[in-house]
Amino acid sequence: MQFSLENIETQLRCRCKYAYRWGKKQNDSWDSHTQFIYETFFWEELVGKMKSKIENHYFDKNEFFQYAANRWYNFWSAMAVEQIFTEVEGIEPALSRKNRLVDFNLFGTNFDHKTSIFPKGFRQTLFYAQAHEEELLHWLYNNQSQESRKHFENRLFLIVYAQNGAHWKLKSEISWLKSIILNYVATFDASKLKTLEFPTNKAVSDIIWAIK
Repeated sequence: MQFSLENIETQLRCRCKYAYRWGKKQNDSWDSHTQFIYETFFWEELVGKMKSKIENHYFDKNEFFQYAANRWYNFWSAMAVEQIFTEVEGIEPALSRKNRLVDFNLFGTNFDHKTSIFPKGFRQTLFYAQAHEEELLHWLYNNQSQESRKHFENRLFLIVYAQNGAHWKLKSEISWLKSIILNYVATFDASKLKTLEFPTNKAVSDIIWAIK
């Protein structure tokens, strides 16, 4: 499933016109009600499907809009990022889209990719985080989404940070993110990956910083 990166960026920017909030903590039940986000590319089509769900299930309008729109936004931004990686020679996409532990193989190492805003809950400055990446990585793993989304396998984090505080909007700037990702890939050194130890296993991880 490949799309024009320019088209994905255009659709994602439609979401940026509205405030971004998580009124409800992400959970498997509400995820099941918003499965349509995976098959809905165009923003206007998404709006129609959200409206139908709200009317049929009597969901709170604002709460459901935020939940579905945020999942759609994060999913399609992630699809664009994964496509950027897998268009590079030597990087192979996962054999199955259903494999939640692997998005692609980066020069011999399997990775799940996660684009995240700089976490307010980390309670440290950007400068501190960049100087203590392993500490931030442990925080990210230990504070990740729960239920079906949780795992402690290899993960490559793309952390977006906006000087004006609107970190989330940077997920829509696909052409800009592409330049950052390609620079990371061009200088990739597997020996610089961080090895993290967890109670049940070890994982390798790294952070790509996208700061604007």
